[in-house]
Amino acid sequence: MAGVDAPGELLGALSALLDRIRYADVPLETDDAEEARRLRAAIADQLSDYVLPRLVQMDAPVLVVVGGSTGAGKSTLVNSIVGEVVTESGVLRPTTRSPVLTHHPDDGAWFQADRILPDLPRTDLPGNTTYGLRLRASTRVPRGLSILDAPDVDSIDEGNRELAAQLLAAADLWLFVTSAARYADQVPWDYLRQASERSTSVAVVLDRTSREGVAEVRGHLARMMTSRGLSDSPLFTVPETPVDTDGLLPADTVAPIVDWLHDLASNEETRALIVRSTLDGAVRHNVLRSHDLADAFDLQVRAADELRTAVDESFEQSGLALRSALADGGLVSGDVAVRWQSFVGTGEMLKSVEGKVGRIRERLVDGVTGKRSKADDVAAAIEHDLAVLLVDHVESAANGVVTRWAASPAGDAIVAARPGLDRAPRDLRARAERVARDWQQRVVEQLRLAVADRRLSTDVLAIGVPGLAVSLMITALGGGGTDAGRISGRVLDAVLSPEVVTVLAEEARSDLDRQVDGLVREERDRFAVLSPDPAVVRETQQGLRDAARRAEYARHLDDLETRVIRGTHSTGQGGRET
Repeated sequence: MAGVDAPGELLGALSALLDRIRYADVPLETDDAEEARRLRAAIADQLSDYVLPRLVQMDAPVLVVVGGSTGAGKSTLVNSIVGEVVTESGVLRPTTRSPVLTHHPDDGAWFQADRILPDLPRTDLPGNTTYGLRLRASTRVPRGLSILDAPDVDSIDEGNRELAAQLLAAADLWLFVTSAARYADQVPWDYLRQASERSTSVAVVLDRTSREGVAEVRGHLARMMTSRGLSDSPLFTVPETPVDTDGLLPADTVAPIVDWLHDLASNEETRALIVRSTLDGAVRHNVLRSHDLADAFDLQVRAADELRTAVDESFEQSGLALRSALADGGLVSGDVAVRWQSFVGTGEMLKSVEGKVGRIRERLVDGVTGKRSKADDVAAAIEHDLAVLLVDHVESAANGVVTRWAASPAGDAIVAARPGLDRAPRDLRARAERVARDWQQRVVEQLRLAVADRRLSTDVLAIGVPGLAVSLMITALGGGGTDAGRISGRVLDAVLSPEVVTVLAEEARSDLDRQVDGLVREERDRFAVLSPDPAVVRETQQGLRDAARRAEYARHLDDLETRVIRGTHSTGQGGRET
């Protein structure tokens, strides 16, 4: 296969698909989330471990992965096929975590990390401490062929099972080993069914079977293979036989397998057939699975919409209630009204309005010396009550979001991971007080500008900007229907024209609404960032679908599929011993 170029259109489309798959995070705990994550990982692994490397180097040696059940004798079989000990056998064999890939010395460059299985580190050290790929060169393996001893597909160790699946997905050809005791087990057949679905080239070895039972078991196994779409797969039998001092089976018991593999290695056309058949099946299968992954995002989109709607509606309702509370005069009752009554009831303001010169001088002296006035006490009460009102409404919105989120699996997972999410953050009170304080300062500045171009009357000088500012705050907070509001209106109208008062009150109220909306928005965003943006989830789903369509189109455009010889493979006939 030397000189075979990578199919450019297909390579580009599949590279783009892999990028989309890696980008397609499954963020929410929907009912099918775990399955979607496994599917995503499986597609990404096979594209990066096998499909793209094989497309780039079509003339690389055929990778034969030997897999199967626990106790099927895979390692002994591999050693016997090679003709020397290349992998340890036994329960604690190094291949458990460090599978051994045996190849001809001249083919070593093909199996570096940048060629195949890029995420699996290479190691020269045997042992069970870390997952890695051990490369072993042997002149007994023909050029153009490599043999990889994989962990058990039904290992009790989850990491080993995952590694076995990853290695089998990276194979050009499976040499699947089973035994008389294990050939009917469900797990191996799940793998063989997957091989059939994606047109992976497979040969099956019935190992460790008594000579008396070989014929019966082989016949039953062949029928099972035929019924599961593996009728074209070769079936070899290796009867139970004592091993020699090196742990190798007699050469004649594995000779059919050895001859078949050597014929495969020496026949360029046959190698090309196996590679292209498996590769085309892998491309087709992973494109289809990419569409399945995109479909799995339906629940992600729905959940993201529900979570974001809960946030938007809860904070919108809270915002409307807060705006109403800021406009109905309720804020200027209670402590604010008491302090206002104290301010007005002493006669301080009303006497000032009457223009008594002594009071004017006293007020001016108070302003210069920094002596606190009763207007300051009213402003402090407004600041306190406004901050409390803001915190209460924001906390109410947060509680509403958490209640609705907890009713769905996706939202409940977010809530469970963040205890206290329904309570206001520690700094909210300080931020609410700052909003109230900053607003009051702007009201004061607003009044300073309003009277800056006027010839100051004795009324203005006597009341002072703080007193006018308190009056304007009460008016802006909807206090017109209260005693405090009526007096504030009389004071403001006496100093400024009613038209100016109306404009100033509207500006002050609009400014407060903007600042309050900003605080509410900050808290809304605190929840919004905990769930994905539905638009982003939709874009991810659509990106997957578009990339899968382009890959399918490129697969049909390219001549890879048309080069696959259909019909009975020259590798053997299914359902009978080879």
